[in-house]
Amino acid sequence: MKVILQRSLHADVRINHEIVGQIDHGLVALVGIAHGDTAETVRTIADKTANLRIFSDDAGKMNRNVIDTGGGILAISQFTLLADCRKGRRPSFTGAASPDIARELYETYADHLASLGIHVARGIFAADMAVSLTNDGPVTIILDSNEIIR
Repeated sequence: MKVILQRSLHADVRINHEIVGQIDHGLVALVGIAHGDTAETVRTIADKTANLRIFSDDAGKMNRNVIDTGGGILAISQFTLLADCRKGRRPSFTGAASPDIARELYETYADHLASLGIHVARGIFAADMAVSLTNDGPVTIILDSNEIIR
């Protein structure tokens, strides 16, 4: 599982020019589910997402998490995070989980974040989406389950 987190001041996702999800401040989470990921993997990464201290405190140090700030999370499914570009010029996506499994685990990720009291907005799985955000910092963090869970 790979998740790209971008701290944002505002973010939304649109389908056919219509907003289907938005947050004021918080995190945009681009979520890629890989072969072999499980509900346990997804909950571990969701906990890491919720508790990462990547927001500034009153002294300007990154000591606060998204829960502390009252921020939301815009979760977007993105299988392209699992692209393998080692050979040729066309990425291979064979490392991505099948759509049925990926959909279920993406929903598990978002549901777990919501169970922690975080406002979670979502894109539509497998839809053609337009995501816009105002980066804050910018701060971008990559979470890779292969590096976090051993």
